Amino acid sequence: MIQKKVCMLGAFAVGKTSLVARFVKSIFSEKYHTTVGVKIDKKVVAGENGDINLILWDLYGEDDFQKVRMSYLRGSSGYILVVDGTRAATLDTAIGLNRNVEEAVGVLPFVVVLNKSDLTQEWEIDEGRVSQLAAQGWSFIRGSAKTGEGVEEAFQLLVEKISRA
Repeated sequence: MIQKKVCMLGAFAVGKTSLVARFVKSIFSEKYHTTVGVKIDKKVVAGENGDINLILWDLYGEDDFQKVRMSYLRGSSGYILVVDGTRAATLDTAIGLNRNVEEAVGVLPFVVVLNKSDLTQEWEIDEGRVSQLAAQGWSFIRGSAKTGEGVEEAFQLLVEKISRA
């Protein structure tokens, strides 16, 4: 079976761990757990040419005090950038992380999850910026780790992009 390493990247507390838990175990917890270093999970998904064993690297969130170790990205087939829809600054972090990834390991397939779509009344993301990035080839999925909305779709879209790369 083919194995593909996928990294989860984003700012502190955007929902990376919750998205992985929803995707792998179909669960959601209201309790917040800080990821220290990296947490690895696995899930087998259907690819265009057979099953793929996804090795999901959930990396700790980046903020002003810590920078993601780009060495964690070595060997990755792609990544998911997670943005918290209720915190506009997390889109800036995602843009910076994308730039850092490309400088460290080159261009890889990626998908952006605009997480926390269940909190639309608190949404801060500028749709104009999303449209500009989409015009540059960025793929966006609105999702919610809490409700499960868009989670399977985001990972499936990334698998499709990886298969075509």
